[in-house]
Amino acid sequence: MSYLCLSGGRVVDPTNNVDHVTDVWVLDGAIIAPPTTDEQSRVGVRRIDVGGQVVMAGAIDMHCHIAGSKVNAARMMMPHLNRRSIEQCRQFDKQWFNSGHMGAVPSLFTTGYKYTGLGYTTCFDAAISPLAARHAHHDFNVIPGVDTGFFTLVGNNHYVMQCAAEGNQQGMQNFLAWLLNKVGSYAPKVVNPGGVELWKQKRTGNARDLDQTIDGFKTTPRKIIQSIAQAANAIDLPHPVHIHTNNLGIPGNWETTLGTMEALSGLKAHLTHIQFHSYGGGDESESSLCSKVAPLAAFINANPELSVDVGQVMFGSTMSMTGDGPLGYYLQQIGADKWYSADAEIESGCGVSPIEYRDRNFVHSLQWAIGLEWYLSVNNPWQVVMSTDHPNGGSFMAYPQIIRLLMDRSFRDEMLAQVNPKVLDFCGLKDMTREYSLSEIAIITRSGPAKLLGLPNKGHLGVGADADIAIYREDDDKEKMFAVPRYVIKSGQILVEDFEIRNVVHGKTLATKRDFDPAAQPEIEQWFSDQYSVSTESYGIAEGDFTRTK
Repeated sequence: MSYLCLSGGRVVDPTNNVDHVTDVWVLDGAIIAPPTTDEQSRVGVRRIDVGGQVVMAGAIDMHCHIAGSKVNAARMMMPHLNRRSIEQCRQFDKQWFNSGHMGAVPSLFTTGYKYTGLGYTTCFDAAISPLAARHAHHDFNVIPGVDTGFFTLVGNNHYVMQCAAEGNQQGMQNFLAWLLNKVGSYAPKVVNPGGVELWKQKRTGNARDLDQTIDGFKTTPRKIIQSIAQAANAIDLPHPVHIHTNNLGIPGNWETTLGTMEALSGLKAHLTHIQFHSYGGGDESESSLCSKVAPLAAFINANPELSVDVGQVMFGSTMSMTGDGPLGYYLQQIGADKWYSADAEIESGCGVSPIEYRDRNFVHSLQWAIGLEWYLSVNNPWQVVMSTDHPNGGSFMAYPQIIRLLMDRSFRDEMLAQVNPKVLDFCGLKDMTREYSLSEIAIITRSGPAKLLGLPNKGHLGVGADADIAIYREDDDKEKMFAVPRYVIKSGQILVEDFEIRNVVHGKTLATKRDFDPAAQPEIEQWFSDQYSVSTESYGIAEGDFTRTK
């Protein structure tokens, strides 16, 4: 294999404090130091002139929904959008579009192609029930172009709640390590802790308060969050815990969010789709809704061990899909014309509903503005990550427009003038003048997610990094610039060349392995045998089942 030299481009690599014109050298799927002249002569070099272009590491989506049973349910609920998108794609006469439907919830094949076509090379599904892990791995096996991983749902797992109630931290640590190993997961995910269990018990239940007792378990959301976070930190997970707090979408939920942040008390943790958890108001009515980004962002700014991704709302038709079963029911009550709900025994729940965000609707406009407030309010870009909570707030295909909104205040003001004018009085976006630099964009889409996920070979272009690279043509219109990269390189192989996908590779699935006390396994398996309707032999994945898992 010959050397690949990307010559003369502007390399933007915040991890290594690089933002200048330099060459990038690649060999055997990794970034290398410039070889000697003799080495170049011996091995051979393919040079690509990328002068006048921006060279970045491949982007990372650390919170999206792209695999598993909930995604398949969502696809079946939106056939009209899928048909419409196919007709639109045929106008481009690109053969690679024929691999599957598009829409807000694209097929597995199209998901990989779309991410590749934006310069993304790594994606994490944010909410997979352990019982559905095998399904998710099968889906990952056919998604082209990107490395994948998932976070496994634990916040309403009966064993976890039992450990939290008993204060059994050693038991919690052993169980988390056993579970991640068993299902091939990357990190634990907490969704509406305790609230989903109450929903499953009562169908109208939910946990509205961090100190509300969860029936049958003598524990509370606060104890569940603290116990899981402490255990995840203690066993040194690369991404300790991914938290979807209680009361998503409810006016006044900012107090629950702040309480959750305070409960973490110095522990490393990531709070996800934070836009949906930043609402003022107190009577659960839309008329009371307002932004409470300022006090929440101030807490994040003062606590560097915490991080957030935004969950930016973008206007148009999309799909809500979440491990928060009662949220799906709430959306159905306030107007969704379809609703799908599913429970996983002893583990989790799920809600799926179509949704359309309208730019003249006050609530939707405020959600859009609150997301942008978050990006502009967190002082340290290493603590905030770009996301739409795909597809909940909108498709990941909206990322180029979000980049433009962050880098171009005049464009942001133009868009603000088009939404419901009442928004100006209920948030602080109109007064925000900050504009992101290219380096800051690289942080929130590449370097930052890699650091927060504990992926030392991702998100940068230093020696030894994976040769996952995206190259964009410089353009004053940043949406246009980031919508279609000129080159995308995955593991050293060129997938996109001169703005067209010309090659397909399959990445690997990232999973976390941790040791635990072997003496704990018989007790866990006995509890499992007593409680579940499946055997441990049928649960999760066996070593070697999925060749992508590394």
